[in-house]
Amino acid sequence: MRRTHQCGQLSTDSAGARVILQGWVNRRRDLGGLVFVDLRDRSGLVQVVIEPDSATFGDMEVVRSEFIIEVQGIVRLRPKEQRRVRLSESEGLDTGVIEVVAEKLTVLAEAQTPPFLIDGTVDASEVDEELRLRHRYLDLRRPEAAHPLLLRHRITKAIWDYLDSEGFVQVETPLLTLSTPEGARDYLVPSRTEPGSFYALPQSPQLFKQLLMMAGFDRYFQLARCFRDEDLRADRQPDFTQLDIEMSFVEQEDILALSEGLMHHLIREVLGRELALPFQQISYREAMDRFGSDKPDLRNPFELSDLSAAFSNTEFRAFRGALEAGGVVRALALTGTRLSRRELTQLEEVAKRRGAKGLAWVQFDGSAPKGPIAKFLGEAEVGALQALVPEGGTVLLVADSWTTACTALGAIRTEIPAVIGVELDDCALSFCWVVDFPLLEVEADGTFSYMHHPFTRARDEDLPLLETDPARVRAWAYDLVLNGNEIGGGSLRIHRHDVQSRMFELLGFTQEEAERRFGFFLRALDYGAPPHGGIAWGLDRLIMILAGASSLRDVIAFPKNQRGIDPLTGAPAPVEQEQLKELGLELRPTVGEGT
Repeated sequence: MRRTHQCGQLSTDSAGARVILQGWVNRRRDLGGLVFVDLRDRSGLVQVVIEPDSATFGDMEVVRSEFIIEVQGIVRLRPKEQRRVRLSESEGLDTGVIEVVAEKLTVLAEAQTPPFLIDGTVDASEVDEELRLRHRYLDLRRPEAAHPLLLRHRITKAIWDYLDSEGFVQVETPLLTLSTPEGARDYLVPSRTEPGSFYALPQSPQLFKQLLMMAGFDRYFQLARCFRDEDLRADRQPDFTQLDIEMSFVEQEDILALSEGLMHHLIREVLGRELALPFQQISYREAMDRFGSDKPDLRNPFELSDLSAAFSNTEFRAFRGALEAGGVVRALALTGTRLSRRELTQLEEVAKRRGAKGLAWVQFDGSAPKGPIAKFLGEAEVGALQALVPEGGTVLLVADSWTTACTALGAIRTEIPAVIGVELDDCALSFCWVVDFPLLEVEADGTFSYMHHPFTRARDEDLPLLETDPARVRAWAYDLVLNGNEIGGGSLRIHRHDVQSRMFELLGFTQEEAERRFGFFLRALDYGAPPHGGIAWGLDRLIMILAGASSLRDVIAFPKNQRGIDPLTGAPAPVEQEQLKELGLELRPTVGEGT
C-alpha cells in the first residue's frame, strides 16, 4: 500500500514527517492564495494545505467534496492561533494542532454531489432517514454513523477474548433448518430438490446448541444470525445478531456469574468503566409488583403500591367488581405532582392500550381528596391514599386482574418521567436480573403456552404440579435487563426425554406432532444429555444502548426500515418466473387483485 498513515494517526509527534494519505475530501476552503482541504478516512480528519507555489495548486480547481484523493506532503504544526482539539475516532489522537503541507495531490476517484451533506455541517436528524438508508454507504461516511459500527467491532472482540479465555468454543450452526415453534413466525425457504418442502431460517440456534451439549462441547458460543418474521419496532429487525452461550454441568448461578464477568470485561475494555458486581436479582413477581414490568428500569424512582386491602370494603363499584373477580387495586404515587387533565387523559390512553378498562386518579392539595372518584371514597381509603403522598400530589389507580393492573401502571410508570420532567441518568448502566419466571402462561381459552420456550426446565420441586396446577410451576429462567431493556435471556434446559415429552403434551402437542417436529431432538435425549443451560444476549440492542443510539438501525450496517424493506437494495422484490418454476411455486393474486 502507498498510504503511510491514516488521517487520525497523525499528531504533534509526526511533525516533520513525510507522509502519504488517502481519503475523502470532507470540505475544501479557498482563502485567497491558500486552499485548505479537510481530508477524512475512518480514523478521523486532518487538514491539508495547498500553497500557491505548490505544483499541484492548479489541480485543486477540479477537487470537490467526496472526491477521493491521495496527498503526499510534510506534517507541520499549525500556527498557535489556528490550533484546536480534534480527536480521531479510533486513535484518540489530536489532529487539530497539525496540518499536512501538500507536495503532490492525485485524484483517485471523482464523486457526484451527494443527496445530503456529509461534512458535519448538517445534523443527520434533519435528513430523511429513508434517504439516508437508501444511500447508506454515504451515510456511513459520517463519523457519527460509523461510530456504532466501530463500537460493535470492539464489543465483539471483547466477547471473543473473554469467552476464549474461559474455555468456550465457537461453533457455527445451520442457517437452513427445520421449522420449529419459537414464538414468532418463521422465514421459510422453499427447497428446489424437495418440491413442496421448506427450510426455515433459524429464530435462534436453540436446539443445535443443546445438541452440542449432548455432543460433549460443554462450553459453546456463537455470534449467531437469527431471523424472525414479526412486526417491527425501533428495537427490532427481521434479521439480527445474538450472542449465544450454552454450558454443561452448571446451575443457574454459574450462568449468571459468567454473564456478569463477561459484561464487566466488555464494559471495562470498550468504555473504560467499572461495573459493580454482582447484579441485583429481582423475582418476576417482585418486578411486576413494584415496577409493573419484567424489564424494569431501575433508574426510574417511581414504584407501584398495592391498595387491594385498603379497598376490600369499597363502595366504589368499579373497584369492588375487580376485587370480587379476584383482581387487585394497584397505585402509582407522584409526590408533590399535580397532573393536568390533558396529561391524565394521555396516561389513561396508555393504560387502556395495555388492557385496562380505565385509569382512576386522586389528587391531594391539603387533606381533602379531589378527583372523579373522591366522592366514593371512605375514610380508610382516603387515609391509605394520603399515606402515599403525605406532602400532597397525585395517586393513579388501576383496578383489574393482577397482570393487567401491574402492566398498565408499569406502562404509565415508564411515561411519567417525560411527563413531569424527571431526567433519568443517560450515563448510568443499571443492570439487574429478573429470575423465578413462571414456566407457562395461561391463554384466554384456558390453554397453556410457554413463557420462554418449550425446552425450559421447571424447578424440580414444582414438577409434580405440571399436571395438577401448571400455572404455579416456576422455571429456571432469567432475563438480563439494562436501563429498562431486556438485553439477554436464558434458562436451564430440560435434559430428560420423559420430562420433555410431558412438556410437549402440556403445550397441546400430540405424540405424532412432537415426533414430526422434534423427533431428532427427542432421540438425542435418549443417548444421554448432561444438565445444561445457557443465555442469549441481544447484541444489536446492547450496542444500541451503549452507543446512545435511538434505533437498532443505527447500529446495523445495512438495516431494514420499519416496514421490513431494505431501501438500499429494494428487497424484498419479485423474482423471475423461471425461478418460481424451478421451486415448484406459483403465485396467486391476493384478494382484490382480480382472478
